[in-house]
Amino acid sequence: MAPISLSDIISALPSGDSWGPPTSTETTLHGVPYAPYSKGDKLGRMADWTTEGKDGRDGRDQQVYGAGTSSLFAVQLAEDESTFSVVSNTRDSTKTRFGGRGTFTRGRGQRGRGTDTRGGRGGQFQRVGGRGGQQGYNNYDARGGRGGARGGRRFGWKDYDKPQRNRDASVNIKPDWKMLEEIDFNRLAKLNLDTDDGEDIDSYGFLHYYDRSFDKAPVKTTERKLTVVDRAAYNVTTSSDPVIQELAEKDEATIFATDSILSMLMCSPRSVYPWDIVIIRQGNKVFLDKRDNATLDMVTVNENAADAPMDASEGSKDAINQPSALAEEATYINHNFANQVMIESENQKVEMTHENPFYNPSEETEALASKAYKYRRFDLSLNDEDPVHLIVRTEIDAVQKNAISGEDQFLTVKALNEFDHKAQGSGGALDWRTKLVSQRGAVVATEMKNNSCKLARWTVQSIMAKADVMKLGFVSRANPKTNDRHVILGVVGWKPRDFAQQMNLQLSNGWGIVRTIADMCLKREEGKYVLVKDPNKQILRLYQVPAESFEDDGEEIVEEVEETEE
Repeated sequence: MAPISLSDIISALPSGDSWGPPTSTETTLHGVPYAPYSKGDKLGRMADWTTEGKDGRDGRDQQVYGAGTSSLFAVQLAEDESTFSVVSNTRDSTKTRFGGRGTFTRGRGQRGRGTDTRGGRGGQFQRVGGRGGQQGYNNYDARGGRGGARGGRRFGWKDYDKPQRNRDASVNIKPDWKMLEEIDFNRLAKLNLDTDDGEDIDSYGFLHYYDRSFDKAPVKTTERKLTVVDRAAYNVTTSSDPVIQELAEKDEATIFATDSILSMLMCSPRSVYPWDIVIIRQGNKVFLDKRDNATLDMVTVNENAADAPMDASEGSKDAINQPSALAEEATYINHNFANQVMIESENQKVEMTHENPFYNPSEETEALASKAYKYRRFDLSLNDEDPVHLIVRTEIDAVQKNAISGEDQFLTVKALNEFDHKAQGSGGALDWRTKLVSQRGAVVATEMKNNSCKLARWTVQSIMAKADVMKLGFVSRANPKTNDRHVILGVVGWKPRDFAQQMNLQLSNGWGIVRTIADMCLKREEGKYVLVKDPNKQILRLYQVPAESFEDDGEEIVEEVEETEE
C-alpha cells in the first residue's frame, strides 16, 4: 500500500464546520476501517485465553481490545472455536483417593490415615494452616472450607491432615463439683523451687541382686523370652499406707504422697493423656491420693509422639495397637521384666530395716517381689518462718555390686516396649532388632521424644528414691501381630541425674508445681479436691468435691465382677 500523505488526510475530512474524524464507524481511510478513541478509553489485553472461564470473578476489567468503541475490531469466533476452554490440572478438592468426601487421604511423608472424628460424611477434620512455619491447628471440612477455632498442639507441614484426637476424661465430672482453679501448662512451666536432696526417714522390704547377664547384647538365635513371674506387688495409695498414717500423726510433714502420684504431678506439663489426682485436706496436712484403678497406674506408650496411637474398633486388626491395649501390655511387661532380671536367692539379698508393710504371709499365696520402700522427706519451705515439708514413699527394685568399689548400688528397673515400628502410632521409631546395638543413641533419642512424659516420671522417681542407676530394658513383640509373646533385646543403665539432663528435665520446676498445688488447697477449707488433666487441652482444673466421692468405686467394681461371674 502506498504511503499516506498529509494532503490525502485533509481531502478525506468532511466539509462541515466540525473538526476531526467523523463519528460514523463506517468511515474508511483507503479501505482501512477507522474508529475514534478518547484518552480515557482503556485498551484491554491483546489476547486473553481465560476470559470465558473467569467471568470477571477476579474483579479485574475483562474488556476486549476495542470493546465499547467499535465492533469492527472484535474478533469473530468460528463456530468450533466458541466452545474452546482451558484444561485445568488442579484436582477437585472434594474428592479423595478413595472417592468419598468423609475419609482422609494419606499425606506425603505421613504414616497411616486419619478418620472422621464425628463419624459422619464430610465431617470436620484437623489440618494445618498458616505460613512461615507458624502453622495453626485449624478445623477444615472435607471440601477445604474452614470450620473451627484455633487451638491445641502445633504440627509440621507433614501433618496437615491430622484428625482431631477427642479423648475422654479420666473421671466423670459430676454436676455438684465446684471448679476452683484452671491452670494452663504455660504457667506451670514457669514455676521454680529449689530444694535439698532429701533425707531418709525409714525403709521397708528387701532387695534381690540384679542379674548382670541381661546387660550383654543377645544373639538373635538366643533371644531371651519374657516369662511370666508371679510375684506379689503392691501399689497402695497414700492415705491407705500405714507408715504414712503413723508419720502424719507425729506431724513429720505437711504434704504426703507416693512417688507415682508425685512424679505425675511434677511432670504434668509433659503429659498428653488425661489423668486425675485426689487431694485430701485434713487440718494443716495435704494427702495426694489416687483412685482405685486410676489411669496414672498404667504405663503409657508413645504418649508424646506426633503420630500417637489411635483408638480402633473392636475386632479390628489394629485393636492391639490402640492406646488402652498398649498401656495394658506395657504394664504387664514392666511387672514381669522387673521380676525376671533378679537373682532370687535367700542367701544373697539385702534386707531393709523393716519388713514389707503390705505383705501378709497368712493371706498371700504368691512369693513377695523384690521391692524396697524408702520414706524420704524434702524441704519445700520458702522461708524459715513458714516451714513446709513433704514425705514421699519411694521404691527401689534391685541392688548390684559396684564394679570398682564393690559397694552396693540401688537400682530402679523399668522397661520400654516396641509393638510395631511400621504401624500407625510408632512415632517413626527404628527397628530395635537391627538398630539397638549399632545405633543405640538414635533409638534412645526417639524414645525420649515419643515417651517424654513416661521417661520423665521414671527419672523423677529414681532421683527421689536416691537410686544410683536406672536400668531400662528394651522389650519387643516376638511377632508384631500378637501382643502375648515378647523377647528381651537388651538392657541399658543410666545415672538418673545424667538422664534428666539429657531430657532437659528440671526438678526445680516440678517442686514448684507441687508447692503451688498444695498452697491452693491449704488456703481453702478442709475437704476433698480433685485435680483433673483436661483430656484434649493443656490445662489442669482443680475441683472441690463432696467428701463421700469415690468411696463407692471399690464396691461398684466388686459388684461388676460378681455379676460377670454369675
